[in-house]
Amino acid sequence: QLQLVESGGGLVQAGDSLTLSCAASGRFFTSYAVAWFRQEPGKDREFVGAISRGGSNTEYRDSVKGRFTLSRDNAKNTVSLQMNNLRPEDTAVYYCAAGGAFSSMQRHYTYWGRGTQVTVSS
Repeated sequence: QLQLVESGGGLVQAGDSLTLSCAASGRFFTSYAVAWFRQEPGKDREFVGAISRGGSNTEYRDSVKGRFTLSRDNAKNTVSLQMNNLRPEDTAVYYCAAGGAFSSMQRHYTYWGRGTQVTVSS
């Protein structure tokens, strides 16, 4: 079982950068793919990006490709989401999730953090 805690959110201006971190506690972190999802008030939660168990494969939604980068440090049980050139439409609560499948689908992820707010002003 894993516990996930996100950090690094905040209020920034358009064009700025932020790095979100997902820290995992528990066993067998390297057995899980990790993904980030985000949710705006009143909207469905959407996929942002995912990284495979070993970190060699990543996948992103089209709107963040070239701006967001995922990495993981399995020795430290952490996954980072580097977000560059942020836009107001990136404003949301960002959640990290861990699961057995490298996937963009929420139902493939078993463990979830509580989220961190990212607000991008124009």
